[in-house]
Amino acid sequence: MALHFVGFRGDEYTPAVQVFGQPDFIHIGWDRWAKAEVFPGDVAIFATGTAEDEPSAYSYPDIREG
Repeated sequence: MALHFVGFRGDEYTPAVQVFGQPDFIHIGWDRWAKAEVFPGDVAIFATGTAEDEPSAYSYPDIREG
């Protein structure tokens, strides 16, 4: 079982870690690649939306560099 955080961009990250623990995967957005990486038995926590939402037609980058 893996823990995925999806779409976290700001202050919501710290409270989510306090409640759910450190994520195994962080997805910048809900796209077809993120959806393919969430397997049965995994837990996906969304900043907004749900796993039932249609994935974005556009891909998000794997890593955001500062």
